Parts: sequence; C-alpha cells; structure tokens
Amino acid sequence: MVRSFFPWHFNIRQKVIMGLTAGILAIGFIGIVSYYYLRVIELKQHLVEVADDLSNIMLEIRRYEKNYLLYGSAEDLTENQRYIQLGLNVLEKLEPEVMGFKGAPQVSLIRQHFSDYHKLMKKITTNGTGLNHSSRRELEEQLRELGKQLVELSHQLVKIERERILEIIMTLKTQLVTAIFIFLLLGGFLSFVVSRKILQPLRVIEKTTLRIAMGNFNPLEVLDTRDETQRVVEAFNRMVAELEKRQDQLVQAKKLSSLGVLTSGVAHQLNNPLNNISTSCQILMEELDTKNFEFFKKMLTNIEQEVDRARDIVKGLLEFSRSREFTLKPTYLKEVVDRSIRLISSQVPAGIEIVEHVPDDLVLHLDAHRMQEAFLNLFMNGLQAIETLPGQIKVEARLDKEIRRVVITVTDTGKGISKKDLGRIFDPFFTTKEVGAGTGLGLSIVYGIIEKHQGTITAESKEGEGTRFIIRLPCKPIAPDEGPLA
Repeated sequence: MVRSFFPWHFNIRQKVIMGLTAGILAIGFIGIVSYYYLRVIELKQHLVEVADDLSNIMLEIRRYEKNYLLYGSAEDLTENQRYIQLGLNVLEKLEPEVMGFKGAPQVSLIRQHFSDYHKLMKKITTNGTGLNHSSRRELEEQLRELGKQLVELSHQLVKIERERILEIIMTLKTQLVTAIFIFLLLGGFLSFVVSRKILQPLRVIEKTTLRIAMGNFNPLEVLDTRDETQRVVEAFNRMVAELEKRQDQLVQAKKLSSLGVLTSGVAHQLNNPLNNISTSCQILMEELDTKNFEFFKKMLTNIEQEVDRARDIVKGLLEFSRSREFTLKPTYLKEVVDRSIRLISSQVPAGIEIVEHVPDDLVLHLDAHRMQEAFLNLFMNGLQAIETLPGQIKVEARLDKEIRRVVITVTDTGKGISKKDLGRIFDPFFTTKEVGAGTGLGLSIVYGIIEKHQGTITAESKEGEGTRFIIRLPCKPIAPDEGPLA
C-alpha cells in the first residue's frame, strides 16, 4: 500500500460535497449582494426616469401657465390644471418607493412645491378678477418663481440619483473584482485537491483499461486513499481476474447479442411479404371454383413480386458481412414510386387510398432498389398511423429549379406525431408504437437511404393532423450516353 499525501481522509463524495457547498455559498453570497445593488440601481433608474418625466410635466405646466397669463384662455387653464394633477399623482406614487433613498427629501420638497404651485394657481384663477393690478402681478411673480424652482429641483433630483448610481456601479465593480480573485484562489486550491485525490487515480484506471484492452491483464497498484477510489481499484482488480478467465464466454455472448439484434430487424422486414403471400394464397384457394384466370394471374403475379421482395430481404441479410455496392443510375422516379405502390397495395385496407402525382419525365440518379425500400417504409409508416377512415397517403414530386433539387413529399392523414417526439423519429429503434407493433427501424433506414443519395429528409407534423415527410434530392444533368432505366 502507498500512503496518501494528505493526513486527512475524506471519500470522494465528501470532497465533492464540500467543494460544491463552498462554491454555492460563495456564489449565493455574491449573487445576493449583486442582486441587491442591481435592484437599487433599477429603482434609482426608475426615479431618474420619473424625475425626467416631472421635468417635462413642469415644462408643460409652465407653457400653459404662460399662455393663460398672456391670453386668459380657458383651454390653457384646463391643460395647466391637468398637468399639475398629473404631476401630483406621479409624486404620490413615487414617495413610498424612494423611502430611505438619498433623494427622498428632494422628492418630498418637490411635492410640497407642487402643492404650493397648485394652490397659488387656484388663487389666481379664482380671485383674479377681484385683485388689483399690483396684487395680481405679485402673485404671478410668485407663481413663476415656484415654477422655476420646481424645474431646478427636478434637475437636481436627476443629478443626485445619477451620481448615486455611478457610486453603486463602482462599488459593484470592486466587489466583482474581489470575488473573481477569491474564486481564482478557491479554484486553484480545489484544482490541486481534485487533481491529487480524484483525477490522478482515475487516470491510472484509464491507462490500465487501455492496457487490458491490448491483452495485458496485470492488476493495478492499490493506493491507501481510504475512499471510493481505493475500493474501485480493488474491485477493478477482481474484475480483471474474472475477465482473464471468461474472455471467450464474453466474446461468444457478444456474437449472440449482435445476431439477436440483426434477426429482429430482418424478421420485421420479412413479415410484410410473407403476410402478402399468405393472403394471396388464401384468396386463390377461395376463388378456385370461379376459374377467373385473369384474376388468378394477377394473384400469382403479386405472389411472385412478394417472393422477389423476400428474396431481396434475405439478400440484405447476406450483406451483413459484405456490403452491397451502392449504384446510382438515371431512373424514372415515377417508375420507382409506382412499383412501390404496387408492392404495398395488398396491405392497404379498404377506406385508405394512395394518391400519386409524380411527373412522367422526371429522371434522377437513383439506386432504384434502395429508393423503393425507402418509399415502402414511408407508406407502411403512413398506413400504421391512419386510425380513422377514410384516409389517404399522397405522394407528390416537383423540380425546384432555384435550388436545383427535386422535392418529394409523402403526406398521410394519420394521427400525427407529438412535438416532443418529432425530433427523434429518425433515431434507430425509436418508435411510438405499442410493444410488438414495430421496431423503430423503418424511418432510420429511410434516413440512411436518402443520406446515401446526398439528399435530406425532414418531417412536419401536428397531433391529429397527419404527417408530411419532405425529401430533397439533388438534380444532376443526364449525360447523352446515359439512358434512364425503367
């Protein structure tokens, strides 16, 4: 055993909790102080805005005061009184908010001057006709002086609060610099502790894991850390000993696991053609007495197509160990879509129709077999999504010359996909169906096929409104010596 460098012994959980607690307390304290100062700045900024508003209100009061004293207009007097009342209302709401602030006495003084101004204006307007010229002139002078003082007081209030805001900002900056320094010290100390007590043992385990992967099963040296690291290393050494004994069994188990996953996917794909063959055979047996040879021919053709489809699926199983060459050839898109519709037609329930609008002359560089598989998976997905009849699956294609791409849409009238699931539908093994109703491989296969064609596929859906898959494939010019394949 190698003795630990540190005289105290805490396990990793305690070390992490202590470090997180110290950090959280420090952050919480700084956060509370910063929030307090920011709140004060916010209130003071509000006070400055109100002071500016009061200054503007006072200017309006003075303007209408001047017009009234010059022309005696009743309309100017009304506006003057309205602005006075507006200023008083603002000050009444403001006074409780600024309690304890440096500008509170200034606000009270402004409110007192506003009241005095209001009373003096009422005195002039009420007793104006009964006053001699000298008395009226004296009152008007007092009114002008009060108005001037109000404007000056509002400006002083703005100045005082702005200076206070700057003081708070400087204090906040000092505190933040101090906090950063403390955090750097705390971070340096925690980094040292974490490096020596946690990361160093974990690096040893990591290196040993890589060594074991290369076939070297020598055990680790156990450090006397008296924490989870020591127990992990001891358990790791026991695991290494077991790995050395059971290596062959684990390899075999891995092969069986891979085979199980592969068989699940193949069984899911083989189920459809086998069901179609079984259904066609039952129909033929029921219709033998009718001697409708044209119908018999049609059923046998369907059986042959499904057998070919099953053969292709089995061929895909053989490609598990060797990849089939992916070949792009000029192909009529309509032929691929029509062939896919024919193959799926025996599985389309009554009340559901597949509508196709694909231009006859639209030629793309495709691997027809794989693109057909993509359409079949999309059709099957749409059929399984339609729960309420009648229903429809619509396939449309058009050439977008601006982006030089062919846009293909496959739209169904099914139950749709929820917003939380829409971003995951192309993930392997993700399915919203019930257990046993699907493996979640279909749309993942479609995504891979479209990606191989250097295209993109997206989905648009709302619950209860169906789903639309949008495929965009590159449109490349066809060389003169290339002929489209049917």
